[in-house]
Amino acid sequence: MLQSQSASTSVHLLERVREWLALYGSPTASAAWLLCDGHDPAKVAYRIVTEDLSSHDLTYQALREDSERFAAALASIGVRPGDRVATLMGKSREYLVTLMAIWRLGAVHVPLFTAFAAQAIEFRLQASGAKLIVVDPTQLSKLTELDSSSLRVITTGPPTGDAFNFDQLLGAFEPGFPAAVLGGDAPFIQIYTSGTTGRPKGVAVPIRALASFRAYLEFGLDLRPDDIYWCAADPGWAYGLYFGVLASFSTGTLGVMVQGNFSAAMTFSVLDCFGITNFAAAPTVYRALRTSNLLVPAALKLRCASSAGEPLTPDVNEWALTSLGVAVHDHYGQTEAGMLINNHHHQTVKHSLKPGSMGSAMPGWKAAILRQDRDEPAPHGTVGRLALALDHSPLAWFIGYQDDPKKSAEKFSRDGRWYLTGDVARMDDDGCFYFSSRDDDVIIMAGYRIGPFEVESVLATHPAVAESAVIATPDAMRGEVLEAFVVLRAGVSASKELSQELQRWVKTQYAAHAYPRIVHFADSLPKTPSGKVQRFVLRERRRAELADSPPRSR
Repeated sequence: MLQSQSASTSVHLLERVREWLALYGSPTASAAWLLCDGHDPAKVAYRIVTEDLSSHDLTYQALREDSERFAAALASIGVRPGDRVATLMGKSREYLVTLMAIWRLGAVHVPLFTAFAAQAIEFRLQASGAKLIVVDPTQLSKLTELDSSSLRVITTGPPTGDAFNFDQLLGAFEPGFPAAVLGGDAPFIQIYTSGTTGRPKGVAVPIRALASFRAYLEFGLDLRPDDIYWCAADPGWAYGLYFGVLASFSTGTLGVMVQGNFSAAMTFSVLDCFGITNFAAAPTVYRALRTSNLLVPAALKLRCASSAGEPLTPDVNEWALTSLGVAVHDHYGQTEAGMLINNHHHQTVKHSLKPGSMGSAMPGWKAAILRQDRDEPAPHGTVGRLALALDHSPLAWFIGYQDDPKKSAEKFSRDGRWYLTGDVARMDDDGCFYFSSRDDDVIIMAGYRIGPFEVESVLATHPAVAESAVIATPDAMRGEVLEAFVVLRAGVSASKELSQELQRWVKTQYAAHAYPRIVHFADSLPKTPSGKVQRFVLRERRRAELADSPPRSR
């Protein structure tokens, strides 16, 4: 929190935090009531926009009735409170109804990104113990590759095999299924990290985490009741789920959900035609808009523009101020916590943007820079470990990863005082933070956090590959892109065709967005004496090679 804030302002902010903690942490908290039933039934929850720019509205009354029907359907096939239910769905009315039905029943939602291939899906289903999955017909073929004979399937397309049909189930039950009351400590989401240091880790999100999410919506985004809000992030990941779907559901603000793939032309059209006043997207979206050379609509109604998922470069705002009419505010957070440090939009915590700064700590959190060698705050201006002081962060909700005590312990200092983000940053005298790097090997590309371990694991299954290492290199459009260093098995020769085959392999076996843009064939990989691959050596070597030429899109 900036030192310039008055004592009375700080008291007011903390009062708001306490209100949210009481609301969402109550022993009688009900996710479905908080996110749906407590709103005006006639109010529009979401405006769903199709690729031809037509739209239809989903009111809270319709959402309640359909989710009551679908919750009854889920219960009829054996889903109980606490059970994990996965979704492999695009942005749609059916998706929103499914989420609310899961929460109405008291079950736990497991989000799956639709670009995942079968292996990534299977890991998350097995790790979560998901009892059922709701899937779009375009995704259904991925399930045939899974070793999950006990998994029940509901498809939003035509019924096939043993899969239930969404519409038939919905039509078989009447509204009236009661909203589960499980209290603020009950989990309602189980989401997986991107696997930055080993396999992806499960994060159980309790209902009381909505207090932290709500604080970000008010302070970070300045989301108002009369806003028309569009979060362009995919809800298969934390930001799109926490601050896209849950943003509208928790505040009652009209949300816009856009179907189809990203294009700069479509983005400008939606901003213009639907009167978006509050917009959030990854920096890569803004960069794509800037480099599209398309004519920016003259009458945009944008009041706030925000970015998250990767550091925001100053060139974006040089363009945004003149073209969009507003500056883009950079925000920082994590799957395990929500948003923590922001260039806030709300007037009570807003301050002048500093180039390269991701802002100041959000009310309800206290951030600090710890020394590299011990758990003590470092002097201002010193690069160190970014951490949150838990005894001064009432909004903290993460207590550890599911079934992974070793990795859980790594997120906290030994004395339990600090939550360790795993990122490296510095803080200036005004309490503004500047991202420096990650102290793990996470790759952030176009707003998606990608763990190299998963990509390497997929490459290792190819018969030509002996071992591999995946790193990030700078890219003008996406911020970072993946490159792979591959050691081939004996008797296999490197070729352009093999490089393309390995790229296709990652696309089909893991995720379409996570393939290496360049495959380097190497005789060996740099390793520690214990045999651990030193990705940082490869990163430094590759960046030195690129230093004489500017980053370019690949």
